[in-house]
Amino acid sequence: MPVNALDPLLANDAVLVLDGGLGTELERRGADLTDPLWSARLLTDDPEAIVAAHLAYFRAGAQVATTASYQATFQGFAARGIDHAAATSLLRRSVEMAVEARRRYRLEIGAQAELLVAASIGPYGAMLADGSEYHGNYGLGVAELAAFHRPRLAVLASSGADLLAIETIPSIDEGRALVELLAELPEAEAWLSFSCADGGHTRHGERIEDAFELADSSPGVIALGINCTEPVYVEELVRRAASRTAKPIVVYPNGGERWNAAGRSWSGEGGDLLPGQPADLVSTGVGAWLAAGARIVGGCCRVGPGTIARIATVARS
Repeated sequence: MPVNALDPLLANDAVLVLDGGLGTELERRGADLTDPLWSARLLTDDPEAIVAAHLAYFRAGAQVATTASYQATFQGFAARGIDHAAATSLLRRSVEMAVEARRRYRLEIGAQAELLVAASIGPYGAMLADGSEYHGNYGLGVAELAAFHRPRLAVLASSGADLLAIETIPSIDEGRALVELLAELPEAEAWLSFSCADGGHTRHGERIEDAFELADSSPGVIALGINCTEPVYVEELVRRAASRTAKPIVVYPNGGERWNAAGRSWSGEGGDLLPGQPADLVSTGVGAWLAAGARIVGGCCRVGPGTIARIATVARS
């Protein structure tokens, strides 16, 4: 059978541990991410901070570094006076920073640990920086969404990353646009993860089974699942994914808080133990997610290296 980027790390029923929120760790280290470019601003202003954040997750036990390109788009860079050529260089730099962190970590441990770099592709709403990725009501069709994503996806697919992380997708239409683009790049491999409003629906309100079936139908999608979703819904969503696919299921929820787009802040309980949830959620929740069928686990917004270290312990026990 063909081998994809994930196969070696998932051999013998292993569980693959992802990193947590890159922006979360950057903020913890003092970075100001109130800019509409979010963590992508540091690609120009402080790339070494991005390397340090990736290193923190590798040291915590993550096997994948997800790049600082989630909110990096040609349109967003243009609004800052950055032209197309320079924006292309910055997108590639996001991958270079993760690759550099991997190189340094391997030197630290004195071994060629099997670690991956996943180039992040966020939703259209991330570029708008107005919280619309949490509902997906853009007023755009599939063709328009494909036109938006095409240039960035092409750059990141040829950037040297091991795979693409197409993440926080709120609607089936945006998922369909990205699946169609993957068909234009037959060498590209990606995981495709949706953001969900509850245990059965995308943020846009569609049946999550339909979203999973769309992802499962794409040869370029080598894993599928959910991210930036409240942890309480994850087990049910994994079960629904397992009923629709034999591909590896990826889950990396947020910390359980809610994003206030107007105030550009999170509300609810805070902390690095999946806030707003029982203190033992990592030990009980991750075990339940794995039992339900998840093979790739990590964290998203408000989940830092401390939680990833605990997830790694459970995943490898």
